[in-house]
Amino acid sequence: MPMPAPSNILVVDDEVGIRSLVREILEDEGYQVDVAEDAETARAARRNRRPDLILLDIWMPDTDGISLLGEWSETNTGAPPVIMMSGHGTIETAVEATRLGAYDFLEKPLSTAKLLLAVRRALEAAELRRENMGLRREALQASEPIGRSTLMRSLRDQVKRIAEHDTPVLITGELGSGKELFARYLHAHSPRAPGPFVRLRIAGLTGAAGQTEIFGAEDGPIIQYGAVEKANGGTLFLEDIGDMDPEIQSRLVTMLQERSFHRVGGAEPVPLNVRIVTASRADIGRAVADSRLREDLYYLLNVVPLAVPPLRDHREDIPELVSYYIDVLVTRENLPNRRLTVGAQNRLRNHSWPGNVRELINVLQRLLILGSGSVIELEAVEAALGATAEFERRDDEILEFEVPFREAREQFERAYLEYRLRKAGGSVSKVATAAGIERTHLYRKLRGLGIDPKSSAVLSPRGGD
Repeated sequence: MPMPAPSNILVVDDEVGIRSLVREILEDEGYQVDVAEDAETARAARRNRRPDLILLDIWMPDTDGISLLGEWSETNTGAPPVIMMSGHGTIETAVEATRLGAYDFLEKPLSTAKLLLAVRRALEAAELRRENMGLRREALQASEPIGRSTLMRSLRDQVKRIAEHDTPVLITGELGSGKELFARYLHAHSPRAPGPFVRLRIAGLTGAAGQTEIFGAEDGPIIQYGAVEKANGGTLFLEDIGDMDPEIQSRLVTMLQERSFHRVGGAEPVPLNVRIVTASRADIGRAVADSRLREDLYYLLNVVPLAVPPLRDHREDIPELVSYYIDVLVTRENLPNRRLTVGAQNRLRNHSWPGNVRELINVLQRLLILGSGSVIELEAVEAALGATAEFERRDDEILEFEVPFREAREQFERAYLEYRLRKAGGSVSKVATAAGIERTHLYRKLRGLGIDPKSSAVLSPRGGD
């Protein structure tokens, strides 16, 4: 079983004795340490591998540490925390370092206890910042897949077994079924759990900008870290791989085969230290058959397949899901607490849930917001579900099959895009992301079909993974 990678620390100091001493202290604590004697060497080390923390001396022969800190803080994204070190520090220097984003300031001669405390706190602060960003975005996501059904218990056990092996995993499932939740559950039970979990929706990423988002970029001393390096030591979760740019596919094949990658504009390979988990709600086999997804990439990503079932296949879990998400919505969204009658609960349990768990959350939100009193009756549930069903029926009924293929295709495209626009509240940007279509192409398609996004009805989205 692979062990989680230790935090990597870059020590930058022109005194060989200081470098050796700090390296020895940190390696004794289990950290992985790189050293640099001047600014130029530090730039190269930082270019070769993104450190988790940098210890930076202020006085160096070529470029002083304050200038180097300013260079990094102004021109780089996803920058690691920096602790400044100096034997001739002043209050003004410490203030300037803090203004430029330094996490802490240590005076020489270094105290081992103070050094280790500062290092630990800086790494913990960086981890907490990552966790808080994830929590803010995933306010309504459960910590683990919910359900006591045989199907869900078996699936959780399967994920735990898969998590022990550091192989790529391809998760498939319908829209809203919980693919991201299972990806996070896999990460949490793997040896990489102490590392970051980085989620990236890959559909719609194209050109140099899309490649930079994934692999990062460099231009001389300027480094932009991409999702792969932000996930260093942890898990990179790539969504919607069925709609992936061909150039990105080519880069991913090379990365997986060689276990290294190049940043955009970079000359030297960067070692790969992440677990790749991917997800698709599309018919991924069809994407391969239609040559939209490279066959070699499919096999590299699909080492271990994991199929997430739709909610209709484990309806016995609905009461538990309802209870959990009502508690979450009441607590985190500050919505009024209401309980469902037995008839209302049975109606939810018998619904087909084409939008899966995400649709269930959407309906519960509507019931809590629009309801009155402390009890939700069957009639309220019927009304909430009927609003959703009306949109679905409207899309089905406008399709006419006794027409030439080209006309049928146009009908389907119009119905599909109008449906997407209603779900997205008329947002073309959201439709482009959800459908995996480049925005400029989508605008052309809408104009060609005579569709006005602003005239689309608004329906709260029930999408999501």
